[in-house]
Amino acid sequence: MRENEQDTKSEQSKEDTGRDLYEWVQALVCSVLAVVLLFTFVIRLIGVDGHSMVPTLQDGDRLLVLNSMLYDDYQYGDVVVLRKDAFLEEPIVKRVIATAGQLVEIDFENGSVRVDGKLLDEPYINELTFLDEGTEFPLTVPEGCIFVMGDNRNHSSDSRDSRLGTVDTRYVIGKAVVLAFPGKDETTQEREFSRIGWIG
Repeated sequence: MRENEQDTKSEQSKEDTGRDLYEWVQALVCSVLAVVLLFTFVIRLIGVDGHSMVPTLQDGDRLLVLNSMLYDDYQYGDVVVLRKDAFLEEPIVKRVIATAGQLVEIDFENGSVRVDGKLLDEPYINELTFLDEGTEFPLTVPEGCIFVMGDNRNHSSDSRDSRLGTVDTRYVIGKAVVLAFPGKDETTQEREFSRIGWIG
């Protein structure tokens, strides 16, 4: 009688262990699938390559980017990631300065940028805009396009470069929303973890 009880208990224990293992594997597979779907259709992790967005972003920063399928109503000030193979094969990070129908004027003598006649207040830039890359101004942004510039104005190839020009929004990968992991500071070679947070 005792042997039968022990056998029953042993079988029950094996069943419980098997059920626990099955539930654990099922939860793991569901979690992995959810992460894959999240990073495929909702958000991406993209790195900053270069210094064109200093001081807002540093070389090596890792950004969480909201997929363009979910966000395509780009506005002035948005930081976006785009790729136009005819310009550069790697994704680039820039700031939206003007959207469809807006008039962009840049005075390279005094470094000022105007949109629809209004002088932009740009506390995010590293320095005034003196670098002329060949695009003729004034320029009206075509329908379905945006005009983008780097925050490090005199060390950035952007919509001022006629090879890129105004950017069709279909080239935009998405909007950068969070600085997830900081790259090393150019001068100190240290990572400033206090920079982690929302991108403005």
